[in-house]
Amino acid sequence: MQVLLQLLISGVLLGAVYALGALGLNLIFGVAKVVNFAHGEFLMLGMFAGYWLMTLTGINPYYGAPLIGVAFFLLGLLFYGGLMRFTIYKPELTQVFATLGLGILLQNLALMAWSADYRTVQVMPPGFESINFLGVFVPTNRLVAAGYAAVILGAVIVFLKTTFTGRAIEAVSQDLMAARLMGVNPNRIFLITFGLGIALTGVAGAVLVPSFYAFPSVGSFFVLVSFVVVVLGGLGSVAGTALGGLVLGIVETGTGYLAPDLKEATHFVLLILLLALRPHGLLGVKGAEKETLK
Repeated sequence: MQVLLQLLISGVLLGAVYALGALGLNLIFGVAKVVNFAHGEFLMLGMFAGYWLMTLTGINPYYGAPLIGVAFFLLGLLFYGGLMRFTIYKPELTQVFATLGLGILLQNLALMAWSADYRTVQVMPPGFESINFLGVFVPTNRLVAAGYAAVILGAVIVFLKTTFTGRAIEAVSQDLMAARLMGVNPNRIFLITFGLGIALTGVAGAVLVPSFYAFPSVGSFFVLVSFVVVVLGGLGSVAGTALGGLVLGIVETGTGYLAPDLKEATHFVLLILLLALRPHGLLGVKGAEKETLK
């Protein structure tokens, strides 16, 4: 029983981390219908931002995450204004190559700037690395990251449901033409969405760096995980992102315990099964993955 509880708690905490990392990817796709293949590299930059913030100033990345979020919001505005606004109405392959090329560029720039060394930060005092809960050891870093994930996911849902800008974002996501007829400026909404999506990705990276190593190619791992979470939970669904992350985290943890050699294969198996059997995900709207901006 204790083993099952340990696996469940570990899976939930890991799933919350995965959901936090995938939220920015799903938000951008839900509104702009753009699959950002540079998502992993933006998350990698967020991890390095958290690392260097701690290394150079001593500011804990958990405390500095809001500041990093503001910086990455501006980076997201630049990402849209400098690249994506020229491809937003173009064929999907144009968007794929644009974001994929940007991802390769960012990864190589990071490699040139910081080398391939693995980096992390120690933010918890000695002796507080884990908490004993009913005989189950809970990593403190994962617990804090899960708390961040819960707060951010809840805040995004409240923002989308209760604010004028949030409702405009949902309107553009559901029906671009109808939103235009209601006086919504799609280009402004796309700009805000890309800024918000990249900001969330940067915050996720800063929160994750105490738990994972930061290195230039770490985004390749997280982008695969994020795609699985997005497809599993539902394209464009924030609540689906949370559910998809939890399901993946629990499945991966259970698989890792029963058959450690198959742990990494979990992502590929789930992705293939979902694309074949339920491409719109658990909470996604059927046909959302086929919608376009035209």
